[in-house]
Amino acid sequence: MKQQLACCVPSKQRAARLYESRVASEERVRATTGSVEGMQKLDAGRFLMGTDSSHAFEKDGEGPVRTVVLDAFYIGIHPVTNAQFGEFVRAAEYRTESERLGWSFVFQGHIPPERYHELVLAAVPGTHWWCKVAGADWRHPEGPDSSIEDRWQHPATQVSWNDAFAYCAWAGKRLPTEAEWEYAARGGLEQKLYPWGDELTPDGRHLCNVWQGEFPVLDLGEDGYAGTSPVDAFPPNDFGLYSITGNAWEWCNDWFDPAYHLTATRTNPLGPAQGVSKVIKGGSYLCHRSYCNRYRVAARTSNTPDSATTNMGFRCVRDL
Repeated sequence: MKQQLACCVPSKQRAARLYESRVASEERVRATTGSVEGMQKLDAGRFLMGTDSSHAFEKDGEGPVRTVVLDAFYIGIHPVTNAQFGEFVRAAEYRTESERLGWSFVFQGHIPPERYHELVLAAVPGTHWWCKVAGADWRHPEGPDSSIEDRWQHPATQVSWNDAFAYCAWAGKRLPTEAEWEYAARGGLEQKLYPWGDELTPDGRHLCNVWQGEFPVLDLGEDGYAGTSPVDAFPPNDFGLYSITGNAWEWCNDWFDPAYHLTATRTNPLGPAQGVSKVIKGGSYLCHRSYCNRYRVAARTSNTPDSATTNMGFRCVRDL
């Protein structure tokens, strides 16, 4: 007798999860009071989310490719900048988690070499290039001796998911769902690796801020930057969105689960109801093909909502 495949067998548990996902999507909280200045309206539509490409990290749950349907929404044409975040901090008298904690993570290449071994935090294998630096926060991304005085139009970094959520609430907006982020990042192109196509540097042109050289030893900065860049340093995608890949990771609203989408609604999906870490998308100036080519549009990873680094930021969305 021919063995029946598991995917052909109905499951009450899977059906229950799908139902819960649909209800959550229909009852989702919408943000409709924020200004749409500096935002791009994206019409309702459907797109192919995820990838089955050989470039994918299977453990991250990038695939399978599935058709997702979204309502119309507004999205920031660029990540929230230091100038914009500073306005929020002053108006709301807000202190970020890093400021309250008194330290944050800084990439080893951005601190004095003589202090590296003093500051290195080797708690997690494979992340020995991250250092625990006292006094590092959004105003002082690399530590107390650093400044954002010449980086007002760079993405605000050293901002945790909780900080980003607070900013969005203050602005009458919200963080994008992962599906909204990916729909926006693709710019109408179907199943391309990057927002502009399948070549990272078409005709030798750098179209985003990622690492060139030997990671983590030497960033050649061939794209013009060895840290964050201004949010409009590279051309926008076909939806008019800047800095949607590379430069700084962007927080999404979803909890991270590599398998959740297998039993989730495909209409305005929200992600799991709970979890340990939040989805981040887009990659950063520290991404390099030798170990982390997650600057691809379909790529995904995560971090805990209280974490902040020199290469994580966010952008806002607003409902119609």
